[in-house]
Amino acid sequence: MQRVCFLLMVRADRLDEYRERHAAVWPEMLEALSATGWRNYSLFLREDGLLVGYLETEDFAAAQAGMEAAYVNARWQAEMAPFFESLDGARPDEAMKPLTEVFHLA
Repeated sequence: MQRVCFLLMVRADRLDEYRERHAAVWPEMLEALSATGWRNYSLFLREDGLLVGYLETEDFAAAQAGMEAAYVNARWQAEMAPFFESLDGARPDEAMKPLTEVFHLA
């Protein structure tokens, strides 16, 4: 099982709306994440907009590819893109660059 952690930056003026959107994630988006192997997926948001994502999956590249093929993901990413800083034209899911794990207590 791979543990994946990534960072993104939510725009300071969109924090409240970002929280609201994630309090009501579309059921079809939740189903797609589960179906493509995203497990124990959490997002943590700091008051300055730093977003920390964490998930577990058998194969992160395959999990990403599965979501890339899901129609609901394209819709979700298009709606979420304006919430983020520094995407440089990428979708939020394309900007997720995993951090290197340096320690894990099993």
